[in-house]
Amino acid sequence: QVHLVESGGGLVQAGGSLRLSCTASGPIFSIDAMGWYRQAPGKQCELVAIATSGGSTNYADFVKGRFTIPRDNAKNTVYLEMNSLKPEDTAVYYCYAEARPLGSIARNYYWGQGTQVTVSS
Repeated sequence: QVHLVESGGGLVQAGGSLRLSCTASGPIFSIDAMGWYRQAPGKQCELVAIATSGGSTNYADFVKGRFTIPRDNAKNTVYLEMNSLKPEDTAVYYCYAEARPLGSIARNYYWGQGTQVTVSS
């Protein structure tokens, strides 16, 4: 079974920075997109950023210019570097991967357990 393990959440003051990481492990043949979603209390889950295996990235408007999503394909790892954090960035951040397991022709979506990011004002 493919697993995603996240780390790096925590408490930070407004204007500060955090870096999240997410590593995929297990019987993986290939990984296409990896990215991050977030869900704040009482709000819908929303896409934050995506990185494809080919190096393309896409960001939600509310993080453009503040967040970046580096990816290390050799380590099956994606990061979320968050700068100039705002209280409204407070949420649980979930990593996902669109991956093809060994022995399968189908791609599946896999999710991490979530990591809490809290930004104090």
